[in-house]
Amino acid sequence: MKKASWISLIAVFVLAAVLAGCGNNQSSPAANPSGADKGKTVSIDVGMLKLTSSAPLFIAIEKGFFKEENLDVQPKWFDAAQPIAVATAGGSVDVGATGITASLYNMVAGGQKLWIVADKGREQKGYSSTALMVRKDSPIQSIEQLKGKKVGITQTGSTYHYMIGKLLEKHGLSLKDIELVPLNSIQGLMEAMKSSQVDAVMLNEPNITTVLNEGYGRVVTQVGDEMDYQTSGIFFSPKFAANKDAAVRFMKAYAKATRYYYDAVLVKKDGKTVPGANYDEVVKIIAKYTDQPEANVKQGLPYIDRDGKLLASDIQTQIDWYAKEKLIDKAVDPKQIVNTEFLDEALKQLGN
Repeated sequence: MKKASWISLIAVFVLAAVLAGCGNNQSSPAANPSGADKGKTVSIDVGMLKLTSSAPLFIAIEKGFFKEENLDVQPKWFDAAQPIAVATAGGSVDVGATGITASLYNMVAGGQKLWIVADKGREQKGYSSTALMVRKDSPIQSIEQLKGKKVGITQTGSTYHYMIGKLLEKHGLSLKDIELVPLNSIQGLMEAMKSSQVDAVMLNEPNITTVLNEGYGRVVTQVGDEMDYQTSGIFFSPKFAANKDAAVRFMKAYAKATRYYYDAVLVKKDGKTVPGANYDEVVKIIAKYTDQPEANVKQGLPYIDRDGKLLASDIQTQIDWYAKEKLIDKAVDPKQIVNTEFLDEALKQLGN
């Protein structure tokens, strides 16, 4: 069976399980064409991971930006990316914040509906987000030296799968030149590298800094220094998107938070990132929600667009690559999955 077919089948089973567990008890607001409930308080369940790239959501909750928009946002914690996308498409959460994977594209190709509406983290030159790492005593010094080696990723079709594939291609290799080892979790990647079960792994922040501080690994290259890549996004379920008033209010709060985050931790001066006025506060908020020491958080603050805008052109690049690798059954039109109208309207209302 094709890899893409397996991924599609897994997505179907996960979706069935999510829907069975949640039944019809969905908190998503109903569509409201009349506008009678415009501005009223809406309860919103947001599926997310405890990652630094979720910082704008953490900030919007802590700073009361969602409350200012009469939104009662409740985090729903997940352990992996794919179930968040499945839960969002199925309506068991209203908003999802997670990686953009082959499974997501297969779900859309199979008729599932959800929208990618904003940036939640991307690989960008000069910022630490995801890196190729090896053991500290490894002889591997470059991507070219991965030939014939075992490389750990989370799952087949994951963002890590995509990143290692693109890195190899940029340096004259392909996935056929290495042995991919899916390890299912971030913790599994770290343990496998530590115990030399694999030769290299793809790893994200704040886990990169954790490995460096514990002294058993080192960075070969930062993905952002090799390519621009829209790793993750904010997703709206179809039912939530139908309530345009609430959807725009959510994006207003989110954009306030992306600006707060950017101005606190991402501004550069003379080519170097310099702390903004709210730097310490933002670090404390991230540390609280990710269960990481503040010192670790400071070492790896991923790039997020100041206005939360997607690198929309990269979605087509991803689709083309996944289709080439037969990780999706058929190509998807980005217009089926990207919708920036909510953010555009929110930014119009917010102004500069």
